[in-house]
Amino acid sequence: MNKRFLKQTLSLLNTDHLKLDSKWNYKNVISPYHRIYYIDGGDGQISDTSKTLRLEAGYLYIIPSYTLCNLVCDTYLSQYFVQFFEESDNGVSLFSHLRNIHKVKAGDIDQINFQRLVDINPGRGINRSDNPEVYEKNIYYKEYQELNNQQKFSNFLETQGILFQLLSRFTMLEMFQTEDTRIIPVKILDAMRYIYINLHLPLSVKILAERANLNTEYFSRQFEKYCGTRPLSYIYQTRIERAVHIMATSNASSSEIAELTGFESLSHFSRTFKKFTGRPPGIYRRSISVSSVLG
Repeated sequence: MNKRFLKQTLSLLNTDHLKLDSKWNYKNVISPYHRIYYIDGGDGQISDTSKTLRLEAGYLYIIPSYTLCNLVCDTYLSQYFVQFFEESDNGVSLFSHLRNIHKVKAGDIDQINFQRLVDINPGRGINRSDNPEVYEKNIYYKEYQELNNQQKFSNFLETQGILFQLLSRFTMLEMFQTEDTRIIPVKILDAMRYIYINLHLPLSVKILAERANLNTEYFSRQFEKYCGTRPLSYIYQTRIERAVHIMATSNASSSEIAELTGFESLSHFSRTFKKFTGRPPGIYRRSISVSSVLG
């Protein structure tokens, strides 16, 4: 028997049905949560660094977390949307190999699921200013975390089921077909988990290799084989993703974030952050303050 166990929980942020116009026009949006759209009228477009997709009725679209994208509506667009965080007990994301936008043809069940999602999660739309100077992100996230805590268990289970059903519509994509979805050796999984839960501590390839009782170079090759990147790059990438998450969910200063994510100094954090995102921490933070209020 082929037994599979999901280690992810999907934490609802927002869901609603919106009628949009030309004001829905945002560039260089990047968010620490995932988004799925169902378009039921009008048209628009979304683009990432590699392609542009037309938003058209009868299709589902996914924008994984930390995907840099542009959102455009010229005249009119009607859409259901959901935004959600992914939480994993081993730190490995379903989207590890998918940081691009995608679309699939929707079925009747998709609209039904979105309608039901909105019905059992009332008041989860976006009803606030999109001005970063007005918007208090930390308060906002605490508000929706509390709503999740207050959710009836039956609605929680149904919400999880619907979100996973929506995700299942994209299972033909390469994130589920890549070689890296084969069984990962226990020592590599352990290293990934160790990185994830110890980002605030000094980390090195030598430390990880010694924990795995492997030669440093052999460990690095094995890590790259199963994770798609060398361990040092994975450490910094994970630190930057954690930094973006902290930016989105707290008022921590850049110095505090640098310390929480294990950087030796603020200047090292700033250089690395710009290398991975293309922008300094301060400018990036302002951009996600605006992007997180978008549908």
